[in-house]
Amino acid sequence: MARSIRSSATRLLYALCTENTLSSLSSSSSPFAVIVLENGQRRGFSAGNLARAKEDKDAWWKEAMEKLRNIGISAHIDSGKTTLTERILYYTGRIHEIHEVRGRDGVGAKMDSMDLEREKGITIQSAATYCTWNGYQVNIIDTPGHVDFTIEVERALRVLDGAILVLCSVGGVQSQSITVDRQMRRYEVPRLAFINKLDRMGADPWKVLNQARSKLRHHSAAVQVPIGLEEEFQGLVDLVQLKAYFFHGSNGEKVVTSDIPADMEALVAEKRRELIEMVSEVDDQLAEAFLNDEPISPSDLEMAIRRATIARKFVPVFMGSAFKNKGVQPLLDGVLSYLPCPAEVSNYALDQTKNEEKVTLSGTPAGPLVALAFKLEEGRFGQLTYLRIYEGIIHKGDFIININTGKKIKVPRLVRMHSDEMEDIQEAHAGQIVAVFGVDCASGDTFTDGSVRYTMTSMNVPEPVMSLAVSPVSKDSGGQFSKALNRFQKEDPTFRVGLDAESGQTIISGMGELHLDIYVERIRREYKVDATVGKPRVNFRETVTQRAEFDYLHKKQTGGQGQYGRVCGYIEPLPMESPTKFEFENMIIGQAIPSNFIPAIEKGFREACNSGSLIGHPVENVRVVLTDGASHAVDSSELAFKLAAIYAFRQCYAAAKPVILEPVMLVELKAPTEFQGTVTGDINKRKGVIVGNDQDGDDSVITTHVPLNNMFGYSTALRSMTQGKGEFTMEYKEHSPVSQDVQMQLINTYKAAKAAE
Repeated sequence: MARSIRSSATRLLYALCTENTLSSLSSSSSPFAVIVLENGQRRGFSAGNLARAKEDKDAWWKEAMEKLRNIGISAHIDSGKTTLTERILYYTGRIHEIHEVRGRDGVGAKMDSMDLEREKGITIQSAATYCTWNGYQVNIIDTPGHVDFTIEVERALRVLDGAILVLCSVGGVQSQSITVDRQMRRYEVPRLAFINKLDRMGADPWKVLNQARSKLRHHSAAVQVPIGLEEEFQGLVDLVQLKAYFFHGSNGEKVVTSDIPADMEALVAEKRRELIEMVSEVDDQLAEAFLNDEPISPSDLEMAIRRATIARKFVPVFMGSAFKNKGVQPLLDGVLSYLPCPAEVSNYALDQTKNEEKVTLSGTPAGPLVALAFKLEEGRFGQLTYLRIYEGIIHKGDFIININTGKKIKVPRLVRMHSDEMEDIQEAHAGQIVAVFGVDCASGDTFTDGSVRYTMTSMNVPEPVMSLAVSPVSKDSGGQFSKALNRFQKEDPTFRVGLDAESGQTIISGMGELHLDIYVERIRREYKVDATVGKPRVNFRETVTQRAEFDYLHKKQTGGQGQYGRVCGYIEPLPMESPTKFEFENMIIGQAIPSNFIPAIEKGFREACNSGSLIGHPVENVRVVLTDGASHAVDSSELAFKLAAIYAFRQCYAAAKPVILEPVMLVELKAPTEFQGTVTGDINKRKGVIVGNDQDGDDSVITTHVPLNNMFGYSTALRSMTQGKGEFTMEYKEHSPVSQDVQMQLINTYKAAKAAE
């Protein structure tokens, strides 16, 4: 009997039985219990066997969960993320030959499946894959490095349990490394650091480690020491196991373990002591052994590093060169040893039935199904939705409920992704990342089996900062054009599409020039629609700076029922750090205006805020307070009060001293020191404010805040100023008021454009 309980068929039966059934049956006083299965079969078990079966059921998924890792690979642009992923896939047997990122051999890296990615040599969309290493299943998401595609990194980190932060041993901690690290902190993701490109000229891993400690405030230490650097780079010494690794074979697939080279023993001893000291600062068990001068075994040190990494108090630093196939296998071992399995990470959901109360999810297949749709893609067979399952089991053919829309949906097809290839599966359990077809939903929707009403917390979506006017060249392709825009909008929350009410043009908005260029190019390639593109437009905003009263009577008699509505009150600025952009408050006492007209008044004020009278851009950070008004028994209507609100806002807007806000970018420049004067002079000309200036070897690293409006065409200007040696990254910082002369200039340009129409 006991043997049959351990058979896979019965294991499946116990996976289907609920925990409560097993515990209540095993604790019942009857020496024998009968379970009726779904198909009507009856099975009898003794209480002892049932208790054993319950343990078996737990063991079944515990083992499956412990052997699972969900990791992301992210870093500054050009640090070698995709190259590293390519090597990982090769060594784990998922692909059988290595291709380079720029696709010179006509193939390109596996994870860059779009033609555009292969041509430009950058990752645009995060791609998911999975592989097995030493009996563990590893789900990997390769994310873009370019700041314009920051949402791809956000949504990958939202659903991952651990991450590898790749740093370049020459470039060190660059601006995007800081942004990515900030995102990892936001989603509380434990991480390893991997210092890549040790084969390059000027590689200095210890400089990078110190930068990680100072710039990223990492509590970190190296777990490996390189044997040689630059063209002398041969292998690594593992400080935990005290072994040297060399990588032989045409693609570094043979890892040869040997003793530590004699000339490195002193350095290894010093670095190992440093590692133990750093870990014992954040791990009490290791600290006790260290202070008592007890010998610390490799397994003790490994367990301490694991505990400290999962608690996000320590970042172990690995080293290697992905391009030269060195150091990737020990990094994979490090992922298994130090990053958490799904059950070791605490995830929260918000219970919609209890006013969004936080609920800790068990993260096991035993609970009710909770899954988050974190990424959408338009595939050959319709919408492909990537799901991270946080709890429970999902089967092909199951009915699941979208909590955000309330719709009940059947799962027609369940797949595991390998870049752009798929593998059909019948079921998936908690901790896995899968994709489903034919499910209509939005990015960030939560699915459950209907027994609970939980939603996962949403992602942080930055506001778009740049707009372009686009229109299809031929009138016949309008249908395909709007189909493309709808698809991209659904896939990418930072890509917005709007209509300019005055000119009737379609306006697309995004995170930067490259972001919008890529989408225009994708419309041309994927939908065969040629589009004309207008000059890039900056997303200005308007706001008020002081309180202003309004008292407006809207009265119109046209024969028959007229229009009558009077609104009194004031508008005032909201504090800058206010979470809302617009607030409406009704402070009328009594029934001067019947309460059924109040929503129409709010709607009118909201509509008036869509375009300010300075330059026609949206008005933000405004609080509207309604204090009094008057209505007419016959002539008052919702339309009358809505119009009264719109005109009242326009009437008092000028008195509230409105100002124009422009997006200001955080720009980090890196250029040889000899060009520093020219570069800073140019930044001053562009009305930039320099906030930091560091030396990095022969280069100057300048951090500055520059208005986006003055940054068009900057990459060309920087190249010509620095003989092509300068580089920069730019990300949105905030909207801030423009100077008086710029405001007058913008207003005059706007008036001239209006007059010309």
